[in-house]
Amino acid sequence: MTNFPEFPAGIHLLKRWQSGDAEAKNEMRALFDDTIAGHYDAKFSEPPPTDAVHTTASVHMLGLDIINDLYGVTSAQYYKTDPQRYARVNLMASSLLGVTKQYTTWAMYAFTCEAAGQLMMYPDKFPPGSDPDTPLINKDNWQSVIKTPDFDTGVPKIVNDKLRESQKLSGMQPLLQLTAPYSLAADIYGQEGLLADVLFDADHVMDMLKVLADKILAPWISHFMNEFPDGWVELSDASGSPFFIGPENCKNLAIKSIQYMVDGKPWADRVFDCNYRGDYVTQAKKKNRGSRRRGGDDSGATEKIDLLELTDLKYDVCQDFIMRLDSDEVPVSFYEEQAIARNVPLTTGIGSPRIDSNSIPDLDFAKQETKEMVDGFIAAIKNVCEEIGYPDEALNRQPWPSHVYFEDVNGRSEFDLVEIIVRAVNEQGAFTKNE
Repeated sequence: MTNFPEFPAGIHLLKRWQSGDAEAKNEMRALFDDTIAGHYDAKFSEPPPTDAVHTTASVHMLGLDIINDLYGVTSAQYYKTDPQRYARVNLMASSLLGVTKQYTTWAMYAFTCEAAGQLMMYPDKFPPGSDPDTPLINKDNWQSVIKTPDFDTGVPKIVNDKLRESQKLSGMQPLLQLTAPYSLAADIYGQEGLLADVLFDADHVMDMLKVLADKILAPWISHFMNEFPDGWVELSDASGSPFFIGPENCKNLAIKSIQYMVDGKPWADRVFDCNYRGDYVTQAKKKNRGSRRRGGDDSGATEKIDLLELTDLKYDVCQDFIMRLDSDEVPVSFYEEQAIARNVPLTTGIGSPRIDSNSIPDLDFAKQETKEMVDGFIAAIKNVCEEIGYPDEALNRQPWPSHVYFEDVNGRSEFDLVEIIVRAVNEQGAFTKNE
């Protein structure tokens, strides 16, 4: 059996494999042969530290890149067959990066709309997606087409099988990831048509979101909770972000539909959505489009929803931690203050474009910028942890994306930057709890 690749050996192996090194590919194949055979299972269950900042990563795309290159496994085979292999490959991909908290993910947007009945596309080497030319529903048929799936077959069963294997291997509580109502509508109705209706027929949009919640998402969550009483549900709603539909529509459609879905449910406190992007738009000036002849003033007026109100709204649908996504752009100090005020942990995202090897014109500059950025993140997270006394062993087993969170790592990521981030957290992340 090959030696387990402790940090930074694992990430150096990934870098050599990424460069096309034949010897590295042979080493990777031997490592993943042993991984799939179960030889490293004991390593995957090691808990995160309770006295240091964590690193977490969404690695399902990296897992696909690896298993496709080593074994020719296609996207459909990877995501929809052999849940034990899927769990082990993802856990090893995280381990190669050197992250300290496991977090199992999959192509969640695609899986949710596939379960709803949407026609899908499964490229061999890339994650699946809905067919944009064949939306499942339209303005005339949505009330009759949206139906409750069979949760004991198909995608829901595949997801539960993955979660069962991941929990057994990692010790982390199971986390069902689903698309929130607005983003589900965008995927099965069409982004452009939905945005047009948001502008001109918002009541129709809200009615549709409620039906998606009532017929698909809430029943799915209830079924999942019956099978996994210690489970959590992570909703994702990128299409419903203030950056895309504006803060008011985010409030009145995207977030309101989640509030509607969980209201009164026994599992309401175990459901969260933390990926609303673009908080900074609340601070932007909005021009008055009125005519100067009619006295219009284009000096600008602030959005009706400010940053604090948006934070309150986001907190309402994610009450266990505060998330600053990479694209939020608001200084991390704001989220640090909010986390302390609410007595919850802080998570800071590292976006995939920030570590995309194809998007970095000057690697030396990117390394310096990345180090300065992560130093600030670590200091903020440590301060929050010390102020609120977090974490402990029980909280560490909850499957949240924390504390420094790679939002997506894949085979085209710049592993030098990933190493800088993980190394900084390892070297600087220890803290003292304020009991």
